[in-house]
Amino acid sequence: MREEILRLLSDDHNHERTIQDLTRIFKIKSEDFANFMKLLNQLEDDGEIVRDQFNQYFTPESLGYFKGILQLNKKGFGFVKVAEDKEFFVRSNLVNGALNGDTVIIHKLNDDPHSDEASIVRVLEHNIKDVVGLVVKLKGKTYVNADDSRIGQIRINDAHIKGAMPGHKVIVHITSYKPLRGDIVEIIGHKNDPGVDILSIVYDHGIHIDFPEEVYQQVENIPDEIDPAGMKGRTDLRDMLIVTIDGDEAKDLDDAISLRKLENKHYELGVHIADVSYYVEEGTPLDLEAVDRGTSVYLVDRVIPMLPHKLSNGICSLNEGVDRYTISCFMEIDQKGQVVDHRILPTVIHSTHRMTYTNVNKILDGDQEMRKKYADSVELFETMKELSDILTRARNIRGAIDFDTDEAKIIVDEKGKPIDVQLRVRGESDRMIESFMLAANETVAEHFKWLDVPFIYRVHETPKKNKLEQFLAIAKPLGYNIHGSLDDIKPKELAKIITKSKGKPEHPVISTLLLRSMQKARYSELCLGHFGLADEYYTHFTSPIRRYPDLLVHRLIRNYLFNENYSNIEHFAEVVPQLADSSSDCEKRAVDTEYDVDDMKKAEYMSYHIGEKFKGIISSVTSFGFFVELPNTIEGLVHITDLADDYYIYDEKQLMLIGQRTRKMYRLSDTVEVIVKDANKLEKQVDFVDANNYAKSRKPRRAKHSSIAHPTSRKHKEHRGQRTHTRARRRGGKR
Repeated sequence: MREEILRLLSDDHNHERTIQDLTRIFKIKSEDFANFMKLLNQLEDDGEIVRDQFNQYFTPESLGYFKGILQLNKKGFGFVKVAEDKEFFVRSNLVNGALNGDTVIIHKLNDDPHSDEASIVRVLEHNIKDVVGLVVKLKGKTYVNADDSRIGQIRINDAHIKGAMPGHKVIVHITSYKPLRGDIVEIIGHKNDPGVDILSIVYDHGIHIDFPEEVYQQVENIPDEIDPAGMKGRTDLRDMLIVTIDGDEAKDLDDAISLRKLENKHYELGVHIADVSYYVEEGTPLDLEAVDRGTSVYLVDRVIPMLPHKLSNGICSLNEGVDRYTISCFMEIDQKGQVVDHRILPTVIHSTHRMTYTNVNKILDGDQEMRKKYADSVELFETMKELSDILTRARNIRGAIDFDTDEAKIIVDEKGKPIDVQLRVRGESDRMIESFMLAANETVAEHFKWLDVPFIYRVHETPKKNKLEQFLAIAKPLGYNIHGSLDDIKPKELAKIITKSKGKPEHPVISTLLLRSMQKARYSELCLGHFGLADEYYTHFTSPIRRYPDLLVHRLIRNYLFNENYSNIEHFAEVVPQLADSSSDCEKRAVDTEYDVDDMKKAEYMSYHIGEKFKGIISSVTSFGFFVELPNTIEGLVHITDLADDYYIYDEKQLMLIGQRTRKMYRLSDTVEVIVKDANKLEKQVDFVDANNYAKSRKPRRAKHSSIAHPTSRKHKEHRGQRTHTRARRRGGKR
């Protein structure tokens, strides 16, 4: 009935739209009238239909109404996306109390087909339920100033202050939206207490730190050592030379490596992954909490784990010198880097060494002290390097794209104060482990694709044509072009651009711009391939301690391969798509949290360097100025009103600012010297001025804009948000 009503009302030639018309058309009997009205009211509440002043029903679009999600700017205006390629601009005075992320109904302001302005007429669903902010007192009343300036100030209900005092950071549950009122539900701590700034961001993203009591109770029953009963059916690898290689501070060691050369000159690579699914059974409190978390969250001074420490750092972690249950993927790889045979087995291992990237890099660089200390494994590491080079060469031949974007490492003291921001350095051992994890993920994905059972894949789809056209508009003036049709682009063509730009000043910009043109990787029940890796088959198998999809992959391996159980195919066909969607959402939440913390700490770090000079490159140009990225990845805005020597016009096609009188240009990848003007920790923003084009005492100049109707700092958020590709390396060091 629902679809039939919508189909009728979407017909422009239909003129029968009153309740009387509809009851007659659909032959509604008197006893069914009440339920029919409930359905119409529900459709109206959902924004699927609207009523005009004559009580006639229409689809929203036919009357200039649209349903979409509001993306609100900190200055008060916003954008509502109503289709893949269509969005409307909403001025601050027409937002009508809606908050960022709300599902809203908008009304187009005029009949001009080229107009993209609208007003919000109704909020269908509020996105924000809980808010983090600072307690203040005004005229004896308690308020909370939300950390998100787009929300503003919330009046606290007098009966629900919970002892919070001015200066406390708290969580508020909103009880009324017009006006904004709420109850304080938790006190995070005083704003000046160490770590409260990070906790505020964590809570603001809805991430839980403590586990529910029922999870702790379940974990209490899990032993600290492996249960001998679990040995049945496992291949015993405890006498094999097997090592883990991770970051210096890593405690959740979920992958280990073995490697040997075969008589036919092939390599037998063993990737041994912690058998987390042995301990985390489907439907238990531990499993349901892992689904809710989706992934571990890696912050500058802490990790919020997906699984309790007893598992993540204990019985599931492949610690040196202890027996651990694993699922092993053995791959026979030829001299061309092709996997010619493989086995997936339940195993038990005894890690020989807990190696770090730093120490393995030293061994490969010839450090004699380190080579002597690990004399029993030097040949293993050299063979790893040999095979890694072969696998890398094979990926390059097939066209895998290595964006190789820089990532920051933020150093904080014991009180959480940032004392340095450095570039993370990736050595040979980092690349080796990444190569081996990629090979295992690809092998497992292909195995299950041909098994043709419900499974979860990591997919990265082909870039959209319009995104590539935007990239080319910027890249062509810098000397880069794409050969062939954009409708059927191959990864190899984009990989050539990255390779061509390496070693040149514009490489970081080209790499970032191309990364922005990519679709975001996600999880899916469909095997859609991985464009960036130029691979038909890909999944996540290698990190079940910190990612739920990997844990699910292990559960499916155990079910189909080890237990040979195919009776529950319908069950997995139903739950896998749901878990794929929730895992993608949790990954986005975690990445957003990690970047918000990074950006906050970077802004705090720069607040100690106000007035100092730095050299960087222009990483993005907008109608309101340009962003400059320093060598350590800190990024700040040079606002157009701080350019003192001229009026600057924005050339949207060439992405540059041009002085109207001087013809001076600010272009992508240009090197500039900047002075830190301001840094706002709460807003997570840094402001620069051009050291050679700035007058301290003057009246701000009005900017001229050539081709953009509504300049917005939303661009900065988009620029930041496209860096999630590199987060895989930061979040555990492996893809």
